[in-house]
Amino acid sequence: MAESAAGRGPRPPGSRALYAISVAAELTGTGQQNIRLYETKGLLTPSRTAGGTRQYSDDDIAVLLRIGELLEQGLNLAGVAKVLELEAANLKLHRALKRARSQPE
Repeated sequence: MAESAAGRGPRPPGSRALYAISVAAELTGTGQQNIRLYETKGLLTPSRTAGGTRQYSDDDIAVLLRIGELLEQGLNLAGVAKVLELEAANLKLHRALKRARSQPE
């Protein structure tokens, strides 16, 4: 498994930073300035090279696509942030429930 740039240990699949911002923008149909704005608003946190260049993973691309879907549905960035937060919490709870159900009593 690949090591993260900051030395935080192995990265989960899909989180390996592969794409420059121009590629991320092309893959998602989102402007580079919008991607920078989403980062400023805390909606996503791309990896950075030693020189400070943003690098995006497949997971980041998925988040950008989800942001686009939510914006198309009429949410503003605050609403998008709340939906992403709730979706992440829901996923965490589902994983905890699955672990709890798989443990012997």
